[in-house]
Amino acid sequence: MSEALAHQASEWFQRGDHDIETAQLLYDAHGHTDAVAYHIQQAIEKYLKGYLILNGEKPPRTHDLGALLNLVSRFQPDLYTSFIELCEKVTRYYVEDRYPPGPPAAYDRSEIKADLDLAWQLIKLVRQDANIY
Repeated sequence: MSEALAHQASEWFQRGDHDIETAQLLYDAHGHTDAVAYHIQQAIEKYLKGYLILNGEKPPRTHDLGALLNLVSRFQPDLYTSFIELCEKVTRYYVEDRYPPGPPAAYDRSEIKADLDLAWQLIKLVRQDANIY
């Protein structure tokens, strides 16, 4: 793998770190669950796209985590079976009720906590496979 691809992937992972850490901070501070959910989605998206780049694939312009995970599964099949439900669910966090009209989405804190924990697990596995951290 080229140094340029490794650097580009690292930038995606770094931005994913900002999102997952922000999600955790907001959750811990009893922040709005819709904001936590959004940052969970963004963190997973950035980690999956970074992983594709690390493996020489150009990530598609999509926010569909299921589609991204499907592409990643060519390199890491276990991720698909372990995280497809999470990715399909969290994709909806990106598109549901983010803009007016209507009230913002409010998710159950225990549901968000479970998704946040699973997101951390997914990120940990990607980090291990990518040999970072």
